[in-house]
Amino acid sequence: MTVSALGLTASLAFALTTPPSLTVEGHFHGIGRPVTARVARGDVTGPLTLRLLDAGGTLKATVPIEPDVEFDLAKAIPSLRDLTVAHWLQLTAGDQSVGTPWVVQPLISRPLVRTASALRPDGKTPYTRVIGWGETLFEPDNVEYQKLKESWPKPDPTPFSGWRIYEDRDVILHTTLGDIRVALAPDRAPNTAWNFRSLAENGLYDGTPFHRVVKFDREGRPFVIQGGDPTGTGDGSAGYDLPLEPSDLEHDFGVISMARNDAPDTAGSQYFFALSREGTARLDRQYCAFGWAVSGADTIVTIADGEIADLATGRPKEPAVVTNAVLVPAPPRVQGKGRPDRRVTAADAKPKEDAPKREPDR
Repeated sequence: MTVSALGLTASLAFALTTPPSLTVEGHFHGIGRPVTARVARGDVTGPLTLRLLDAGGTLKATVPIEPDVEFDLAKAIPSLRDLTVAHWLQLTAGDQSVGTPWVVQPLISRPLVRTASALRPDGKTPYTRVIGWGETLFEPDNVEYQKLKESWPKPDPTPFSGWRIYEDRDVILHTTLGDIRVALAPDRAPNTAWNFRSLAENGLYDGTPFHRVVKFDREGRPFVIQGGDPTGTGDGSAGYDLPLEPSDLEHDFGVISMARNDAPDTAGSQYFFALSREGTARLDRQYCAFGWAVSGADTIVTIADGEIADLATGRPKEPAVVTNAVLVPAPPRVQGKGRPDRRVTAADAKPKEDAPKREPDR
């Protein structure tokens, strides 16, 4: 047997074992209450550790684990109390990350959204522009915004209330033109990410079309494809309004963000994928980006390339449809890196002649 074959055999043997798994009882955990957790060893031998990592994979805490013994996670990792954004709990066997990571989201209310009236690029159409959060202005040197800030009431404090702790999941959108796998970013927009995965898990997106496709904006820059409306008309929602979160994730190809009306807190279920940085940079901090595609670049481009029946609304002639949306375990987090994969780019899309063909309606 060759060395490469031996390496492949060893890797396959490891992959076929049952990995250790973390279990945390319940999703919501108040301050001062035990956070009951347990680790099942699986088939992996050797010492196990539980690591707390930030989104970039920076190590924040390490806890040696005794398998199959309940422990209080809050006592084992006292620094959980200091978190201000979501982190990940990742089991390791030696230096190998194993099993599904868990998200630890601190329960902290968002700061107060600050808005002002502005005009769209046409110079005529007014809209409500988000200009800051809490006491922070996006454009601190803007004299008009500074005057507005002088009249702002002092915002209430945003207390820490505990944690939401749950297994990390990706969302796969199975569409009539191919699949798109979405990695969520609870460190950027925790409640928006949770909302999206909850709607996907519970079937709201099944059978919904990409009802709006704007391949190019007025300047000829790739813009967005939009879906998530259970009515397919562009007017539907999940039946509630989702508060805008202060995500700093930049819109770029493959980034997923929430669509909304003019008022900031009017998102619900509709989402869009950005098609380019050039076309969607102006959406930063105005719309809530909450994740990105890690596969499916060709599907995004194929949807964007579809024939448009109504240019005014972006209605496709034959809209691509999400046949169903499913949750799948997110990959183990790697110390020093975070997620082991990367966000797709437009360059990842296959040439048009090699893209998957739409199956005829049955």
